[in-house]
Amino acid sequence: MKKIKHNILAFIAAATLYNCTAEFEEINTDPNRLETISPASLLNPVLYGLTNHNSYSAWHHRTAHFMQGIVPYPSNDALGYHRYWVTDAIGQTMWNNHYRWLKNIDEMEKASVTAGDVNYQAIALTLKAWSFANLTDVFGDIPFEEALKGDEGIVKPKFQRQQVIYKAVLEYLEQANSLYDTSKTLIYAPDLLYGERITAVANWQKLTNSLHLRMLLRLSDVQSAESIAKINTILNNPATYPVFESSADDAILINTGIAPNTTPWPRIQDYAAGDKRLSTFFVDQLLEWNDPRLPFWATQATNLQKEPIGYKGIDSGYSFESNIDYTPSAPNDNTAKAPMKNIIMTYAEIEFIKAELAFKGLIAGDAETHFKKGTEAAMAIWNIDMPADYFSNEKTAYNNTLEQIMLQKYFALYFTDNQQWLEYNRTGYPDLPKHPDLFNDGKMPVRYPYPQDVKRQNTENYLDAVNNMGGPDDINTRVWWDIK
Repeated sequence: MKKIKHNILAFIAAATLYNCTAEFEEINTDPNRLETISPASLLNPVLYGLTNHNSYSAWHHRTAHFMQGIVPYPSNDALGYHRYWVTDAIGQTMWNNHYRWLKNIDEMEKASVTAGDVNYQAIALTLKAWSFANLTDVFGDIPFEEALKGDEGIVKPKFQRQQVIYKAVLEYLEQANSLYDTSKTLIYAPDLLYGERITAVANWQKLTNSLHLRMLLRLSDVQSAESIAKINTILNNPATYPVFESSADDAILINTGIAPNTTPWPRIQDYAAGDKRLSTFFVDQLLEWNDPRLPFWATQATNLQKEPIGYKGIDSGYSFESNIDYTPSAPNDNTAKAPMKNIIMTYAEIEFIKAELAFKGLIAGDAETHFKKGTEAAMAIWNIDMPADYFSNEKTAYNNTLEQIMLQKYFALYFTDNQQWLEYNRTGYPDLPKHPDLFNDGKMPVRYPYPQDVKRQNTENYLDAVNNMGGPDDINTRVWWDIK
């Protein structure tokens, strides 16, 4: 009976994606199918739910504002994330969304073990590692071992230290890599990420190890020797630890626009919605580079007569709208139109990881080569060909600095959940201009405060977590790996 209840709860949550379809009605009225749930039945709703949230909420409404991609305009509100004014509500949807889908990932893992399917078990472990990393990277210490156990009566889970969570996350990825059997195909329905490819299992294994590299790099300052050693083990043993080798390996979920796989913006006008513009930093950098991504990402600004005046942004954290005598460039809504790309991780990110490590002398290889490959792959994400003379521009020519590597990586991480912001917190790059009217003394927020619901409903464990992190529970208390 307990098992039936467990599966029902998980399946109802997983079926949310389909709640307006005939399939949902059939599943919801057929208890026999609840007993024969397959791992694949949970995989697609998890992928859809997490990636859509990450594009819509984590990037579009939070990171893009912190990182001077999107600037609210016009705005009657003197506050806002682009001015570093942050409330406890900033992380509520991310907390709820990730823990909700983590419960389904947990069910998927159990179902795969029951079915004896090692590939789905490996995928579940990968998604679990990715999701917990997303949470701990922005909050710090979070419920972990006692999380997801409400059906066992644990409604006030203890928080665990970020270093404990990261250790487990890396172990999940190591275990997942060891489980994959690439001689077999995925035996259930095609997944939303890699579809019916005969190489789907191999693609998933590359994603597992690529995420492993991302997380090891994040720890490379706080656990330098251990992290760099493992990075070299992965990169020097591609047969055992395959990672992304080309843009064909990119982990990008495509929203087709056909129900139930719709975009987070069913009305495309809500993407820019008349009140979102692009920053001066964002636009001017691409103009300096003569970068072909600019017209794909941006509309042209217009003067007071509604005539186009070229690409022109607006200062992030600007003071008064009355000083602005033009309508700034807006996000081009083709980025959010179906088929829309929800990015988990790309080959471009791998090349920029290698470029940074080679620049620092931590791996073998040529930093410039990886930098150029990463830049080209970053354009390929958006089906844009890099001009043959792109690096002939003195502004784009490789100058052997970490700042330049991270600036191109900033654009490579466009639309990729919180990664721009997390990389900025790790490295301090890119060098973002700071408007004098910023809140928080002009300091970039480095974490999300815990949601109000957590403070009210799990007060004792919440207070322990804040104390363990060195408090207070605010946007300036650094997470464990952030020691710059």
